[in-house]
Amino acid sequence: MDQILGQVLRNAVWERLDMLSDLAERADDTSVVSVARSELPRLTEGWRAMLKAHEPDERGDCPTCSTRWHKCKAPCSVWQVAHEHLVAGGLAPQQSTRRLGRRRAAPAQAAPAQPVPQQQAGKHALVPPPAARGAIAGAPVR
Repeated sequence: MDQILGQVLRNAVWERLDMLSDLAERADDTSVVSVARSELPRLTEGWRAMLKAHEPDERGDCPTCSTRWHKCKAPCSVWQVAHEHLVAGGLAPQQSTRRLGRRRAAPAQAAPAQPVPQQQAGKHALVPPPAARGAIAGAPVR
């Protein structure tokens, strides 16, 4: 059950990011300004909260990325990605995130590809989309 709830949460986040990317690419200037005013503060607060959880401890280890058996020295991958996208990314030529693939790791840190679970269905799902779940369970979709 936790896996399903986790996937629902991840789907909602991916869908929100997709929606914001689509707005940035396709909306008129007035709409983009309106969305930027409402969404930029939320996005910056989200980054701050995530980075705070990855602040190094007194030994210089990331408490979130470290385990009992493996200590992760700062800056962890979260801080490296934050720097790449928020600081260094401003210096690099702009490319569409859709062409590059939003889940791709930086080339120097690329991890081996993980197999996609067979249950995956839909755009970001390990579970069927809501319409399919309602049809499968025989219950109305809300």
